[in-house]
Formats: sequence, structure tokens, C-alpha cells
Amino acid sequence: MSTRPCPICKKPRTQQFTPFCSERCRDKDLAQWFTDGYAVPGEPAAPEDIARED
Repeated sequence: MSTRPCPICKKPRTQQFTPFCSERCRDKDLAQWFTDGYAVPGEPAAPEDIARED
């Protein structure tokens, strides 16, 4: 049974940073979320809905 590689660099995963291979890849993934590099599909939010969340 083979394990899936790190989703960022494709190296083998490590137990400590699963599903990543290192702290660097984990942080690189987190930075993608912070800078809108990733997005969850769905209908665009109306401006009035966003204002209510604040």
C-alpha cells in the first residue's frame, strides 16, 4: 500500500506534518489560503451578506 505524496512538492509525507512533508510546504499551503490562491466553489456572496458577517 503506497501513501499519497505531499500535495505541494510531491515528496513523501511525514508523520509530523501530514498531509505535507515539511513545515515549509505546510506554510506554503496556508499562504495560498490567505492570499486567495484557493477558493471554495459556490455562488458569489452579496455585499449586504458580507457586511452582516462583520
